Amino acid sequence: MINAKKIEEIAQQVSDAIPAGLKNVASDIEEKTKTVLQRKLSELDVVTREEFDVQTQVLIKTRAKLTELETKLAEIEAKLAE
Repeated sequence: MINAKKIEEIAQQVSDAIPAGLKNVASDIEEKTKTVLQRKLSELDVVTREEFDVQTQVLIKTRAKLTELETKLAEIEAKLAE
């Protein structure tokens, strides 16, 4: 659901910001940061990129079909008006 690579990058940035004297606990902080980020991001009401792309394609097809039906309806209405 959430891009794991991006979470890794954020956690690494946090870890890199830690002073050299605290590097021995950096890996623990990095893991905790990843855990917190994953938990908080999973609480958001978001969809995966794959699901978004699928829904985009569905919408494109639906719009095309709607346009086609509007054209047919206009032709039918024109015939009835004659």
